[in-house]
Amino acid sequence: MGVEYVSRVPRPPLDGLIDDLYYLDGAPPYARLTLPPMPSALLIVNLGTPFRIRSGTDIETAEYADGCVVTMPTRAFEFGYPLPSRSVGAHVKPWGLAPFLPMPAAELCDRPVTIEQVWGRPAVAELRDRMATADGPHEMLTLLEEELMRRLCETAGLGLVRHTSSVIAATSGAVAIGDLSVAAGVSSTHLAQRFKELIGVTPKRLARTCRFAATVFAIDPAGPIDWSDLAGGAGYFDQAHFGHEFRAFTGLTPTRYVEVRRRFLREHPGHVMDGWPLPAD
Repeated sequence: MGVEYVSRVPRPPLDGLIDDLYYLDGAPPYARLTLPPMPSALLIVNLGTPFRIRSGTDIETAEYADGCVVTMPTRAFEFGYPLPSRSVGAHVKPWGLAPFLPMPAAELCDRPVTIEQVWGRPAVAELRDRMATADGPHEMLTLLEEELMRRLCETAGLGLVRHTSSVIAATSGAVAIGDLSVAAGVSSTHLAQRFKELIGVTPKRLARTCRFAATVFAIDPAGPIDWSDLAGGAGYFDQAHFGHEFRAFTGLTPTRYVEVRRRFLREHPGHVMDGWPLPAD
């Protein structure tokens, strides 16, 4: 059984908060996937069998029946897919969940919650029922888009955080955070507070994640890799620093990471999920 995957960018103003809306149906490439931290967040409405997540350093795995909300993580988390899997969701920009959350994002950092805990049981049950009877993936994406539009609200400090985050992303994290607060006309303390409220992490942490993500996406697992050149080009002090970051973000050494990526490419060439998730088995 393959995977049906449909995605599209939402209409304005959601496109300033969300990278894409997606529909996923079918058998995932592996029953368990490890997702290293990325400068992004995630919202999933589950339409199938409950899935399982082990986040951060948690030993216990939690089950999610209705779906989940994941703010920008600082540690890798393990995602256990049911067979088959069926869901509708959104890949969200780091600041993009803030207008839809009833609590500060910092409270959810490395602590995924059910979508029911965020939007309430009646609203989520109604949305899932409507999706279950929808006429195909595109209608399901429209239903999620409409729900997000309905829930969109004004969020204090969002413009500041969005602009500063965009600068961090554009430089792949290679920017002095102090310069950003000066340019924004606010104190570094104020900037960090807004970031934690709306993203869940500090600007420094976002920059660190952006740098790591850009470095990893620059790796071609199918070809030879010059680790020294890669580490230097990404601005790491030395290979030891680079290796430490790799283990902190993935739990793997750089060479082991590439081995796992190559396994994915070998076993599932051209799969829609290839690029970031790693087999956990």
